[in-house]
Amino acid sequence: MAIGATMHTFEIQLADVDRGVYEDISLRVAQHPSETDAYLVTRVLAYCLEYEEGISFSAGGVSTGEEPAILVKDLTGLITAWIEVGAPDAQRLHTGSKRAGRTAVYTHRDPAKLLASWRGKTIHQSEQITVRSFDPQFVDAATQALTRRNTMSVSVTEGQIYLELNGTNLETQFSSHEIE
Repeated sequence: MAIGATMHTFEIQLADVDRGVYEDISLRVAQHPSETDAYLVTRVLAYCLEYEEGISFSAGGVSTGEEPAILVKDLTGLITAWIEVGAPDAQRLHTGSKRAGRTAVYTHRDPAKLLASWRGKTIHQSEQITVRSFDPQFVDAATQALTRRNTMSVSVTEGQIYLELNGTNLETQFSSHEIE
C-alpha cells in the first residue's frame, strides 16, 4: 500500500515590513512522502515571503511536471508568479519564466551548486529570476521545531527573517543570488 501525505497545519502571523504585507494566514499543507522536512519548511517560508492575493500550493505539494511548488494566479486564472522550491532544473525555470510574469526560486540547498547546474543553459529572462537561499542551520533548527499543528510568526525587515515556530525563536538573513 502506498504511503499517503502527512497533513500539517500552520497558523501564521505574517509581518513583511519590506513589502508592506501584514496577514494572518491559516494553511493546511500536505507533505508528500518524498518531501523532506527541510523542503517543507522552505516551501512554507517561500509562501510567506511571496504572499499575495491568488497564491496557492500546487496540487501535489511538490513541483509537478505542469506546475511549480507555488503559483500565484490573477482572477482570470493567468499565472502571475511561478515559484520553485528546492533545486529545479534549468528547463523548469525556462518554462516557468515564459509562462509567468515573475519567477522565483527558494532553496535550502547549496546555492553555488544550484547556480552551477544552470550555467550555460537556456533560461528565459534569467536575469529577472529571483533566487533566494536560507542558511542550512536556520532551516535545520526550524525542522526540529516542526510538528503536525504549528503556530508561526514570520517577520521580515531589511531582508532579515525573524521566525517563531512553536515557541522556538530563530532568525536569519536570506541570501539573494543572480543566475549567470
